[in-house]
Amino acid sequence: MTAQAPHTEELLGRYERSLLGVFGRPQLVLDHGDGAWVWDVDGRRYLDLVGGLAVSALGHNHPALVTAVSKQAGQLVHVSNFFTSVPQVELAERILGITGAPEGSAVFFCNSGAEAIEGAVKLARRTGRTGIIAAEGAFHGRTTGALALTHKQAFREPFEPLMPGVVHLPWGDVAALEQAVGPDTSAVVLEPIQGEGGVVPADPEYLRAARRLTAEAGALLVVDEIQTGIGRTGSWFACQQAGVVPDAMTLAKGLGGGVPIGALVTFGPEVTALLAAGQHGTTFGGNPLSCAAGLAVLDTIESEGLIAHARAAGEHLERRVRDLGDPRVTGIRGAGLLRAVTLAGEWSAAVTAHGRDAGLILNPVASDAIRLAPPLVVTTDQLDLFVDALPGLLDAATEEGP
Repeated sequence: MTAQAPHTEELLGRYERSLLGVFGRPQLVLDHGDGAWVWDVDGRRYLDLVGGLAVSALGHNHPALVTAVSKQAGQLVHVSNFFTSVPQVELAERILGITGAPEGSAVFFCNSGAEAIEGAVKLARRTGRTGIIAAEGAFHGRTTGALALTHKQAFREPFEPLMPGVVHLPWGDVAALEQAVGPDTSAVVLEPIQGEGGVVPADPEYLRAARRLTAEAGALLVVDEIQTGIGRTGSWFACQQAGVVPDAMTLAKGLGGGVPIGALVTFGPEVTALLAAGQHGTTFGGNPLSCAAGLAVLDTIESEGLIAHARAAGEHLERRVRDLGDPRVTGIRGAGLLRAVTLAGEWSAAVTAHGRDAGLILNPVASDAIRLAPPLVVTTDQLDLFVDALPGLLDAATEEGP
């Protein structure tokens, strides 16, 4: 007799007995996926509107990514950084091309967004200055250097004292930037859209002011495109919509389509020269497998027109949400396929729970906001499933009370 496959409750019990509880109890045990759909171990199907937190750019089981990773796994998975590989060189060249970086720019590959931020911090420190400016509401990661730039006190407090010299200014406040950026500032680090902060876009003028002020002060402008980059907002990078060229950019999440990879991009020879041989490194960063995945993601985004699709699908979603005319829905913000639906009450957790029961994976990014970051291959019909279900989900959530 064939042994029965384990089911959700059994696996969650085993999870709690074997994994460090930093994530709490998982909501589901997922087994496989296809496109924007995923199935749990009990066979239930869900529309994935979170995309692994903006990671699964091509959705699940995309043939181009599967083929690229399978081929590379059969050829060469890892080499130390005493050596390089064709995928590493080609992916670096492609990234420099889509960022529009000038001659003399360069890429450092790592394994995650937090590692990319750590590289940016070291880059900033090499200016000889120690002051770093970040924004209130910012999230840049949970390693200790990145955590110093992250604003949320609940994340920071258990691990303080953190790296000194970091100040957080009110988000979007140009006057505060003008007062704070000065001769001791090594870098200003900003997200074009604050993802974990609630999907709150920066005004283009704010980003342009940060570019002007850092240039005048001889400081670096570091744009964190970890969540917003790789086509998610309807352009390769969100800062491009403001016409801003930074001194450094951090990437991760969607770049590998689910295979771990991060990158720090330096713009121009002067910034690139700040980190010399031996001053930074990583064991796994830029391995052939992750770089082959990154190339497949970029190739597929281009060949399938997914940047234009992200822009059009996001606009469709915005229209549909606004057309609901539901007073419990106060708006929708963001760009492309990084969006937050804002609510008139603190119902997002309940809406998310009822959505999961209805086969929708959502993210309560704030108590009154639901984040959507679906795969870039999501269809407008699939987005309509969420919009059509939303009034009923709100009915169920509001009946429960606050």
